[in-house]
Amino acid sequence: MEFIAELLISLFLVVSGVFGFVGSYGLVKLKDSVQRLHAPTKATTLGVGGVLIASMLFFFLDTGHISIHEILIALFLFLTAPITANFIAKTYMVANLKQEKLPKSSSECGWSIYDKPPSSDEDS
Repeated sequence: MEFIAELLISLFLVVSGVFGFVGSYGLVKLKDSVQRLHAPTKATTLGVGGVLIASMLFFFLDTGHISIHEILIALFLFLTAPITANFIAKTYMVANLKQEKLPKSSSECGWSIYDKPPSSDEDS
């Protein structure tokens, strides 16, 4: 394998390691659950994504074939990390925030974690 290819793979691995370390550090050091939620989701998407890109590059340059396994893993991670973060944030809001303390929603439906406020049509 050429030196440039090895350097590029190493660069992706080092960058993903830095993101993994920063995400782990943020998970331990941040004080609030919502703040802590941000760090591991970024570590997952950027850290693991960098490792997967490095693996795809290595196997493509080594065998000449694109590995579908890494693409499927990356797709799975990029789809599930935001959904998981959304569920954790909603759980935090239900457990720790009252509906009156939240800002008014721009939609008539209100916040998705609370029941729809009664409208004037239902009162009559």
